[in-house]
Amino acid sequence: MSKAGASCSACSPGYPPRGKESVCCQHAEQHVDSRDSQIEDPSGTTAHITAHTAEVATPGARTITEGHTIDLGTHRVIDTREGYLAATKLLAAGTGPIGIDAERASGFTYSQRAYLIQIYRRDAGTFLFDPPPIGDFSELNDALADQVWILHAASQDLACLREVGIDPQRIFDTELGARLLGLPRVGLGTVVEELLSIHLKKEHSAANWSTRPLPEPWLVYAALDVELLPDLYDRMVMMFTEARKSGIAEQEFQAVLAKEAKPARAEPWRRLSGVHGLRGVRNLAVARELWIARDDYARDVDISPGRLIPDAAIIAAAKLNPSTRQALSNLREFTGRASRSQLDRWWAAIAFAQTTTELPQLKPSGDTLPPPRAWAERNPEADVRYRFARLALAEVGEALSIPLENLLTPDYLRRVAWSPPQPTDAASVALALAELGARQWQIDATAQVIAEAFVDDHQTEEPAPDSES
Repeated sequence: MSKAGASCSACSPGYPPRGKESVCCQHAEQHVDSRDSQIEDPSGTTAHITAHTAEVATPGARTITEGHTIDLGTHRVIDTREGYLAATKLLAAGTGPIGIDAERASGFTYSQRAYLIQIYRRDAGTFLFDPPPIGDFSELNDALADQVWILHAASQDLACLREVGIDPQRIFDTELGARLLGLPRVGLGTVVEELLSIHLKKEHSAANWSTRPLPEPWLVYAALDVELLPDLYDRMVMMFTEARKSGIAEQEFQAVLAKEAKPARAEPWRRLSGVHGLRGVRNLAVARELWIARDDYARDVDISPGRLIPDAAIIAAAKLNPSTRQALSNLREFTGRASRSQLDRWWAAIAFAQTTTELPQLKPSGDTLPPPRAWAERNPEADVRYRFARLALAEVGEALSIPLENLLTPDYLRRVAWSPPQPTDAASVALALAELGARQWQIDATAQVIAEAFVDDHQTEEPAPDSES
C-alpha cells in the first residue's frame, strides 16, 4: 500500500509503473467506473476487480480512505525464516490496525492448519506467508501484540492462527460486525461492495491451498482478501458509533476471543450424514467402526475423510452389514477413491463391528435437547414457551436491526425454555442466561422479554408451530 501523499495515476499521467496501480480517493470515481478495472501485480498477472461507483449510496462511502492511496493486487510472498523476520520488522513499523486472513485446505486435507497467512498493514504493505517453512510466528505476534487485528469471520481462523503462534488480544470481526449492523449479506465480497462500493471477484475460495507452488492468480486473490480490511474497519467503526452499538461490538468481539474450543464429542461418528436412518445397534456399530477406520487412515495420509470414502458409502455398508469381504466389494454404493484400494481395512472394521460386545445405544446419550420440531410431542409446555419467546425476541431483533441468532445464541433460548428458572422472572432468566454464556448486552435486551413471554397466562391464541428444526 502506498503511503499518504503518494502520486495518483489519475493525477499524474504515466504514474505509477506497471503493476502498481494507485488511485487516490479524490479521483477514485473517475478512475474506476462501472467497467472492470484491471489491477496488475508486480509479476504481470492481472487480477480483476469491478468497482460500481455509480452505486455508492453516500459520499461518505469513500471518505474512509482519505489521506492514503488505494494500491491493490501487490504483495510479497514470504517462505523463509529470514524473509519472515524482515517482514515482521516492516509490519511493526506500519500504521493502524492489521488485516489478517488464513487459507486452509478444508475438504482436501485432514489437517485444518493454515497453508497461507495473509497480512496487510498501512505503510507496510501486503505479505503472504507460507506457514510450513516458517514454522513459529511468535516474533510477529509479540511485535504486534497491542494492535487491533481485523479478521472476517474470526472464529474460522483463530484456531489455525493460534496453532502457529499468532494469538491476537484485540480483534475486529468484519463479518460479525456486518451482522450487528444489520447488513443483509455478510460475506466479505458483499460487505466490501456494500460499504466500499468495490466488487471483488471471489474465484478461488474453494481452492486447495496446500498446493505448491501456489498459482499467482490465487496469491492475488489472497492479497485482496486483506488489503481492504482496514478500510472496512474505518467505515464500520463510524457506523457502530452512529448506531450506538460500539459497546455491543466490543462485547461480541471479546466473546469470540474468549470462546473456548468445544470439547471433543464422545461419539463423533454420530455426525455421519444419514446415520439417523440406521435402525439396529449392530448396524450402528458397523457405521461407528467404519468411521473410526476412515478417520485414522485420513489422519495418517492427511486427506479429508470424505475424499477416501464418503458418508453415503459408510451408511450403505452399515445398512447392508455384509457377511463377506466380497459382498462389501460388490456393493455398488460403497464408493470413494479408497473404497477398493483399502478394502481390507474397511472389511476388518466391519468384521470387528459384527463381533464386538460394546454396542452403541440407539439414541445418543448426553444433555442434548431434542430439535424444536419435536417439542410439541415431547414437552408441549416448553414448546409454547419457546415459540412465544422466539416471536417476542424477533421483534426486539428487528427494532435493533440485529439478527435473532446474534441477539441471543439460539441454544441459550432453547435451554431456558426447556427448563425455565424458578422463579420465572427477569432476574432469574438473566442469571440463567449469564451462566450459559450470554453477554451483558444480550441479557439486558432479552431477559425481561423472555420472562414476560414465559409467564403470560393471558394469551388466548398460541403462535403457529415453529418451522425451526
